[in-house]
Amino acid sequence: MMNFVNYIPIATSVFSAYFFIQLLLHWLKDTSSIYLLWWMLGIFFYGAGTATESIHATMGYMPANFKAWYIFGALLGAAPLAQGTVHLLLKTKFSDFLSYVLILTIIVVSVLVIRSPLVPGEHDKLGGYILKWSYIRYITPFINVYALIFLVGGAVYSAILYARKGLYKKRMWGNILIAIGCLLGGIGGAGAKAGYIEVLYITEFVGILFIYAGYLMVKLSSEESIHPNQSDAIA
Repeated sequence: MMNFVNYIPIATSVFSAYFFIQLLLHWLKDTSSIYLLWWMLGIFFYGAGTATESIHATMGYMPANFKAWYIFGALLGAAPLAQGTVHLLLKTKFSDFLSYVLILTIIVVSVLVIRSPLVPGEHDKLGGYILKWSYIRYITPFINVYALIFLVGGAVYSAILYARKGLYKKRMWGNILIAIGCLLGGIGGAGAKAGYIEVLYITEFVGILFIYAGYLMVKLSSEESIHPNQSDAIA
């Protein structure tokens, strides 16, 4: 019998839906903000991934749901959020190039996941070990490391820049909260790879709360953004 931790993704999915709506409304105020579009997509897939975990908790193991979980979680759980930060921090041409590379990579790996045979049997815990084409598990870390560098690194970088200004405390602390939330997601992913899927369920929920708190703090701040790609949009 599963303990209550296995049902935490249900709460995460519900909150992700709420967060997604907030980002959608924010993006609709200025649809030219590519970084907001990517963040919105990131939260959508974040919630989609935890929704598959919710299905597993309530309905048990299903092969199709497992493959959806791997695609939404391992491939799309953090990468779109990271790409939003790429578009916020880097020049348009380079960020567009990285977007094309990321999209192509995710499409190719998703096709491999869909086509891969699965280890037969009922599986209480979701994990990459279920994929018979085990080499797929050696590709996804590159995507996750890319996401971690830009998500956590980008938020920390922004926090440092705001700290140096001295008068941007809300934006500084907002970015620190976002960095913590993203780091928790990375810790959860590492725990899942080690076989402790419950760690992922907990860190996903706590992590998105931190990310939302940081986003809200930055959004409601009256302080001007130091990022040109953001200052031209509704922050």
